[in-house]
Amino acid sequence: MGSVSAMVSTRFWCSVSGKAAGWTGALAGLGWRVSPRRSVSSSPPRRQGSMSAWVIHRYGTNEVLEYTEDMTSPAVSHPGDVMVQVHAASLNPLDVSMRGGYGATLLKLRKDPLSVMGADGEFPVILGRDVSGVVVECGSGVTHFAPGDEVWAAVPPWKQGSLAEFVTLSEYEVSHKPKLLSHAEAASVPYVANTSLSALVNAGGLCRESSSDKRVLIIGGSGGVGTFSIQLLKAWGAHVTVTCSQNAAGLVRGLGADEVVDYTAGDESAQLDGVERFDVILDGVGGATEEWAMGVLKPWSGAKYVTLVTPFLLNTDAAGVLQGTVQAGCTLQRKALQNMMTNGRFYRWGFYAPDGPALDEVSALVDAGKILPVVEARFPFRQVPQAFQKLEAGHARGKTVVMVADENERQAEELAQDGGAESASSEKEAQQTVEQN
Repeated sequence: MGSVSAMVSTRFWCSVSGKAAGWTGALAGLGWRVSPRRSVSSSPPRRQGSMSAWVIHRYGTNEVLEYTEDMTSPAVSHPGDVMVQVHAASLNPLDVSMRGGYGATLLKLRKDPLSVMGADGEFPVILGRDVSGVVVECGSGVTHFAPGDEVWAAVPPWKQGSLAEFVTLSEYEVSHKPKLLSHAEAASVPYVANTSLSALVNAGGLCRESSSDKRVLIIGGSGGVGTFSIQLLKAWGAHVTVTCSQNAAGLVRGLGADEVVDYTAGDESAQLDGVERFDVILDGVGGATEEWAMGVLKPWSGAKYVTLVTPFLLNTDAAGVLQGTVQAGCTLQRKALQNMMTNGRFYRWGFYAPDGPALDEVSALVDAGKILPVVEARFPFRQVPQAFQKLEAGHARGKTVVMVADENERQAEELAQDGGAESASSEKEAQQTVEQN
């Protein structure tokens, strides 16, 4: 693991750790380090037209998903824009939440500050945060990509998503796809990679050079963020303990987890009572876990608890942007001060932050065989509602992928008939990768 981690830029991993974590910084989309990349010429303008997409015109459950072939294709309207033909996308729990209106108030403000008080202009919405595809058009100021480049990216929540034929992003939200991955495999990584890095580096204070002597606990380790974080932390040399159900133990061990706690076997805190305390906890479950998780951190040693389940967007949805932000800030400050004063432990919130240069570094780890995509199920584009149902069923063992490009439809339909076989295959590949490295 250590030999490959040397491939990752020290300046990147450790400079990022100095940035402040927070949804406000993520929304700003500014101030992230830009990695040098090759210069290429931009493409001639592409004629606008219609595209196929899955859209919602109101918030709700699965019945609000609508397929259309008349969605206007996204435009390359700024010099730094890159238009990508989507080959594959994947779903995240955030997509289910956004379908129900989660974060709508703040995201609407980010899209159009002048329309936040009105009801118009919010719809239609295209969901989907992950994309892998091919560049078809570049703005005049793009220097890092050219038409024909295979790329991957995490689409910011305030932009139209990847459950469509095309998506337009900033060049600094896009990265060249790992050469060893298919589009279906690549689409499973970007959102969880950016989320994990933001939480572990920004909020958790970890980086490649500081992790070799650290003990990390991942609560909820069999989902997308968990399976990626296990592999990243092992590439950095950390000791990783994971909580998951018993039938996911083989998967997380195959990805490198040193110890596994079965949350279905009883009180997790009791099972962890006899083990050495942790330096960092990454909590993807939230709720009651906060009550016991702080107790398994090392006291008075700079240990950090980072949760991905925060009340920030719920507060802004319920009370408005200003009051909701104040409420969330007060909650964070109260919990942070309480834990710092009583046991010297840090309490922090982790947020997703789109970052193309970070994906450049992840791509190097993937092509070196240190990050393995974990795909549980694949669905053809016409079965997006079924893909949402799969995700909502819970007990994830990796990611649910949607094959958007036509050439992938038949393969996706076959794989959708046997999600269990896909999951078993991922476990086997994970175990083989660990054994080989």
